[in-house]
Amino acid sequence: MHHFSTKSRGLATAAVLAALTGGWVVPALAQTPAAAPTAPAAAPTAPAAAPTAPVQKKVKDQGEYDIYNQVTVDLQKKDFAKAVADLDTWKQKYPGSDFKDDRSAFYVQAYAGANQPAKAVDEIGLLLAKGLTTVLNDPKTGPTQQLTVLFTAATAITQVPAPTADELAIGAKAAQQLMDYNTKPAGASDADWAAARAQLQGAARGALLYIALKPGQDAAAKKDWPTAEAAFLAALQQYPDSSQIAYQLGASELAQQATSPAKVSLGLYEIARAVSIDPAKSDFVTADARTTVDAYLKKVYVRYHGADEGLDQLRQQSLAAPVPPAGFHILSATEIMAIQQKEFEKNYPELALWLSIKGALSDTGGQQYFDENLKPTQLPKLKGTLVDAKPACRSKELLVAVPKPDAKPPFTAEIALKLDTPLTGKADENVELTWTEGQPSAFSKEPFLLTIDVEKAKITGLKTSPCAPPPVHHPVPRKKA
Repeated sequence: MHHFSTKSRGLATAAVLAALTGGWVVPALAQTPAAAPTAPAAAPTAPAAAPTAPVQKKVKDQGEYDIYNQVTVDLQKKDFAKAVADLDTWKQKYPGSDFKDDRSAFYVQAYAGANQPAKAVDEIGLLLAKGLTTVLNDPKTGPTQQLTVLFTAATAITQVPAPTADELAIGAKAAQQLMDYNTKPAGASDADWAAARAQLQGAARGALLYIALKPGQDAAAKKDWPTAEAAFLAALQQYPDSSQIAYQLGASELAQQATSPAKVSLGLYEIARAVSIDPAKSDFVTADARTTVDAYLKKVYVRYHGADEGLDQLRQQSLAAPVPPAGFHILSATEIMAIQQKEFEKNYPELALWLSIKGALSDTGGQQYFDENLKPTQLPKLKGTLVDAKPACRSKELLVAVPKPDAKPPFTAEIALKLDTPLTGKADENVELTWTEGQPSAFSKEPFLLTIDVEKAKITGLKTSPCAPPPVHHPVPRKKA
C-alpha cells in the first residue's frame, strides 16, 4: 500500500497537502443573511477573512446561519464528534438547505476525523452521484474541496472493517477520479502541484489495489481457495504488473495442492513473477517484504521440485506474461524420480528387477515375501558380478554381487547361485554373469543373501581356469639303522 506524505517542496504544496489530510479550512458565512426573518439585531459574524459562500446560495434564517458557522468552528478545532452532532442538527432542521452539498462535504471531514470511515464513504457516494465539479463548484475553494473528498475516500475505504459492495464501488470511483484529477488548486505553483499530484496518485493507486485485492483476501481468510484464486485472477487482469496480486494469487494456488496438485506449478510461477518484477515498478510495501517472499519461493520450490535447479529460469520466464502459458508445468520431485526410474529400468532392466526384489526382501515383511511370492516363482534373467566361489576349485556355489552402474569394488555378495553340477575348473572372479530360470531356495536377512538354484548350462559369461594340481608330497627317506 502506498503511503501518503504531507511533506512538500514549497508552501503551496504544503497548503494543498495539509488540506488533504484534514487541515482544509471550511468557508464560514461572512455576513448576516439579508433574508433571515428571525435574525437578532446584533447577529454574530464569522471571521472577516473567511471566504464567502457562493452568492446564489442563501441560508433560510438566522438559525441556519448560526449552525453553519458553528460547524466550521467545530472542524477548525478538530472537534469532530461535535461537528457530527451539529451537522445532524443542521440536517434535521434544514433538510432542503441551499448548502446541503457543502454540508455533505463537511460530513465527509467530520466522519473521517471521528474515525467513522464507512459513514464518510457513504456520504462521499452522495456527492459523487451528483458530480463533484457540479456541487463543489466554487472557483476558489472547489478544487481543494473536491480533492479533500476524493482523498478522504481513497484513505477511508481501506479503513472500513467490512465494506459493502456499494462502498467498494464508491471507493474505486473516487480513487480513479483522484488518479485522473488535474485541476490545480488556487495558489499552488505548477511544480508544487506536480509533486502533490504524484503523492495523491500514490494514494489512489493504493486504494485501487486494496479494492482489487479485497474479494480475494476475504475468501482466503475463509480458506475458500478456489474463490480466492478466481478473485485474484480477476484482480490481475486489472493490474497485470502488481507484485502483491501475483503473490497472493500464487499463494491461493499453492494452498490447493492437496486437492489440485497441478495448481502448484501455477502458484510457483505467480510467486516467481511477484519477486521478479522490476523493484522500481513493484508495489511491495517494502524491500524486506520482497526479500521474505523470495526466500519463501525458494523454500517451496525446492520442497516441491527437489532442488533449486531451474528456479532462475522460472523467474525469467515469469516476466513474459501475468499468467503462465497453457500446459505450463513444473516437475515435482516425485515425478522426476518416476522418470528417472523409468529410464533406469529401460537401461538396466535386470538391475532394476533385482533392486525391486531386494527392496521387498529387506523390508519388515521380507521373509513372508520370500515364502509366499519368491520361493514358488522361477525368476527371469538376472545379472551380477562373481566375487567368490565355493569351494575354490570345482565350485558348487557362486557368490554374486549386483552392483549399481557407478559402484566401485570391492563388492559384497548378495546372491548365492547353487549349481546343479560342479564346475570343472576354478571360476574366474570379477566377471559379469547372466543367468535365467533361477529358482529361489533360501533366504537370509542378516547377513543378506538369497540362494538361487540354477542349472550351470543356464549361466553365461562364466569363465574357468584349470585347477592347480595338488602339491606332490615326496616321502622323506628313512635313515638306515
